[in-house]
Order: sequence, then C-alpha cells, then structure tokens
Amino acid sequence: MPLFTRKPKKDDHLLDNNNVGEHKSKIYNGTKSPAPVTEDSKPKLIFHCQLAHGSPTGLISGFSNVRELYQKIAECYEFPAEEILFCTLNTHKIDMTKLLGGQIGLDDFIFVHRKGQPKEIEISKTEDALGLTITDNGNGYAFIKRIREGSIIDSIDYIQVGDHIEKINEESLIGRRHFEVAKLLKDIPKGTTFTMRLVEPIRAGFSNIEARGNPKKGKKSSYGSGKETLRFKADGNAQIQNENQCDNLFQPDSVMQVGIDSINQLLENFMGINDTELATQIWEQAEGKTNSMDFAEAIDASDLEEFGFTDDFIIELWGVITDARSGRIG
Repeated sequence: MPLFTRKPKKDDHLLDNNNVGEHKSKIYNGTKSPAPVTEDSKPKLIFHCQLAHGSPTGLISGFSNVRELYQKIAECYEFPAEEILFCTLNTHKIDMTKLLGGQIGLDDFIFVHRKGQPKEIEISKTEDALGLTITDNGNGYAFIKRIREGSIIDSIDYIQVGDHIEKINEESLIGRRHFEVAKLLKDIPKGTTFTMRLVEPIRAGFSNIEARGNPKKGKKSSYGSGKETLRFKADGNAQIQNENQCDNLFQPDSVMQVGIDSINQLLENFMGINDTELATQIWEQAEGKTNSMDFAEAIDASDLEEFGFTDDFIIELWGVITDARSGRIG
C-alpha cells in the first residue's frame, strides 16, 4: 500500500496502484497519456516511476537530462526537486549497481530515493584512507556508493551506502562534484578529527537496504529488459538508440567493457570515485588516438578538463586503455 494518499490535481499523471507489475492500469483522472512535449529536443517518451519508500505510480515524460527528469518527478509528486538524492532502475532498494546514470532503457522502471533524516558523525582519521567510494547524482549531491570492508568508515554503523555527504565540518558540499568531495576527504590530515554531516535516503525497512559493498546477487527483474535505450548526451540533449546502436556505443565488445572497467578502477584507486559514465567518456576520448600526448590534448579540450587530471594519471589511463586494446587485460 502507498505510504501516503492525497487528492490528485487535474494535471496529475499518477496511476492508482503501487504494484510495479500492474503499471498499465488506469490513471486517476482517466487521461490516457500526459500532454505531448513540444520541444523537438526532448524525446516524446513516457516512463513509469515510484517513490522508493512507497507511492502511487507516476508517469514521467518531456525530459532530456537528469536535472529535467528530477524536476518532472518533483512536479508529479508535489515536492521540491532538491529532495531527490538519486534514482535506481528496476529496484526500490538502495542498490548501487542499479543507479540511474547516463542512460535509461525504455522499459526501465524508475525508483526515486528522497532525502530522509540528517545525521552528524565525528570521525577520527586514523588511517590515510577512509574507505569511501563516492559518486554524485548529476544534480548537486555527492553520496556514498561503496564502503571498503575493514576501513575506518566500515567500523561506523551509522554511515551507510546511499548517504548524501552534505557537510564536512562547516563546509557545505551541496553543488560539489564527487571528485571534489573525494579530494576534500583525502586531503584531511591523518590524525585529524572532523565532523561529517550526512543525509540518508528515506528507507522502507530492512528490506530496502542492500549490502554495504558491491554485491551482484538477487533475482533478475521481470522489467527493464527493453531493446531501446534513452541516452543522456553531454550537450544536454537525449537520444533514443536501439539495441544494436547501444551495443556499438556502450558494449561493442569485451575490449571496450574491459577498458571502461579498468578506467573505473583507476578512478576509484586514485580519486575515490566510481563513475561508469565518466569512465566511458574517458574511453571515448581515446578513440582514434595513438599516443598519450594526443590523448591528453583530447582530455584537455573536452569537459573532462575540469577534473584536473595530473600527467601521471593521464599516463596511467592511457596504459590501461592500450592494455585493453591489445588484450593484455581481460
């Protein structure tokens, strides 16, 4: 059952059930579909969504990037877009392997995780690394994607995967990218005690929480298996791609996947962030390049320049890219 009820407004697009498997049932006001989107740049698609802690099913359309998606969700459920921490695809659980990133399958079901309770925790940095991997939601909130087993953070039960890092001491981190937050945490001197303010997602009980690490278990969902994908592009537009196009762009063969996975591992080891979309962008910048200097110039000429990758890190990246291309890693 939904955890809240309200009288729908005239322009609501909410279904009168809370069952994912029955998301084709009628809409409250009897309207068969939302008003058509007039902007040519926005794909005229309709996605189903729910609040992860429970809600009626909403119909979302007319967006071409993550910020616009969050705004459409906020309008549907009548709360500020700033309350959205992140979204997962095809599961209501806080499962970091199912995060909404740069693409959505046309049959994917969106689950929205809202801000819950804030908490402040005093942490003593007794080791060089805290054991956090950080990502962000593309809309100004960095949050914890993974906690390394046996680390400082792993010993603090109050800190959980999915928690938004809102402040370090008195410094607000709202609007900061994940790599900025990771650097701030890394630069805290060993032996220092600091305060971290976190905001956890609203939880619907223990069944809503996945393990703290990165498990790949669970039953396969009956949805989210469509043959077309909506891809968010760097220029702010979105593009629909069929199964063959997606294969060519995202998983053309094992070489690209190995390369992206290796790049992501470097991002985690060197910067404390995990971002498959960023790793994919880096791989794409290497296309057609035959040496590290050309690769570095391509990085500097792109929007990746803001990350401020060092020369040594660029060389490390180029190394795993050439290793993947030659089959030296697999």
